[in-house]
Amino acid sequence: MVHPLKNGSKLPLFHYPLLEQTGIVRHCFTTRCGGVSEGMFSTLNLSFSRGDVKEDVEENYRRIAEAMGTDCEHLVCSDQTHTTNIRVVTESDAGKGIIRPRDYTDVDGLITNVPGLTLVTFYADCVPLYFVDPVHHAIGLSHSGWRGTVARMGKCTLEAMYREYGTEASDVYCAVGPSICQDCYEVSEDVAVQFEDAFSGRVSEMLINKGNGKYQLDLWKANEIVLLEAGVKPEHLAVTDVCTCCNPELLFSHRASHGKRGNLGAFLSLTVQKKSNR
Repeated sequence: MVHPLKNGSKLPLFHYPLLEQTGIVRHCFTTRCGGVSEGMFSTLNLSFSRGDVKEDVEENYRRIAEAMGTDCEHLVCSDQTHTTNIRVVTESDAGKGIIRPRDYTDVDGLITNVPGLTLVTFYADCVPLYFVDPVHHAIGLSHSGWRGTVARMGKCTLEAMYREYGTEASDVYCAVGPSICQDCYEVSEDVAVQFEDAFSGRVSEMLINKGNGKYQLDLWKANEIVLLEAGVKPEHLAVTDVCTCCNPELLFSHRASHGKRGNLGAFLSLTVQKKSNR
């Protein structure tokens, strides 16, 4: 979907119809197109820490916020270090990571039940996971690389939503977002062994042994298994077929660029306040 902006430019963003049909969220996954950054960051880079011009990154965020129907004061960013740590986001977090410094570290997942706050996580091959609970009006957004996936980040996020909001996994609509595909994702034997231990009996669904200690890993399938085993209904789950590494002109990929790249972003906000039972 392409969003026209007030400055006349156009911002192409990915959306999931499955999430939109809940009627309670706005969401997107960005491309590398439609921003103002230059060089290896061209053009919609969302990282302040990889050497891009700060003002350009700020303008990129402003454009996405506009497309999302909000502003940068209502964005809340993760601080990703490949953990399974989940932060409960409240009104006091508004703007953190964009216009205000974060007062937290090592946070790869965000959850909230506050309408109007937009959760933001970052990618350049790893897997974005979206969670929408239309019953309790709560949302989650998590970053799941291979470390997060083997530690079942999807399950951890659902458990955090259950603790905070009473969310039942069977009610949740989930999406596995654009990330690196199995054909592009070669891993070493030490990584493969961790998946063999964590996914006993199902590892053949996600790993191909190429010989010489090299394996091809399917993070999409692994995260699908995590979410379904955690209780998400198959009809409530959308899994991407868009590879970041296969599409270097459209998406930032760490592997395709050998680390010379910007960041993509996943954005998710709750738009509807839950009605009172009184």
